Amino acid sequence: MNNKKVSVALLATGMMLAGCVSTSKVTTQPEQLQHHRFVLESVNGNNVTSQKPLELSFGEKMHISGNMCNQFTGEGKLSDGELKVKNLAMTRMMCTDPQLNQLDSTLSAMLHDGVQVDLTENQLTLATSNDSLVYKLADLMN
Repeated sequence: MNNKKVSVALLATGMMLAGCVSTSKVTTQPEQLQHHRFVLESVNGNNVTSQKPLELSFGEKMHISGNMCNQFTGEGKLSDGELKVKNLAMTRMMCTDPQLNQLDSTLSAMLHDGVQVDLTENQLTLATSNDSLVYKLADLMN
């Protein structure tokens, strides 16, 4: 008889806890990115080595700026965890480093077409089905 009571109590407790679990995904909000600067650490799981820090910064109203080989800037929109920058302006210099030239192209396409954004602690991940860029929080912008 005691085993039945314990089983019923455990079943009831499990059902109550299951009701508390949320299935909705928490998405990154613009306020979490604004006034922060991030430095690129890896691309598709490979560490990035560069003579200069490859940065991505977020300002007011999702103003985005940064650099790979070239400097870029634009106004982004973050909705349901997806970041899009339709009018991304970028300088058009050719770099001696082929990896940086490729990163310019990759980042430009990601931002134009839409990229999933995940901010977990001090790590920012920009990901599409083909590419993943992982940045580390560097500091607050002025």
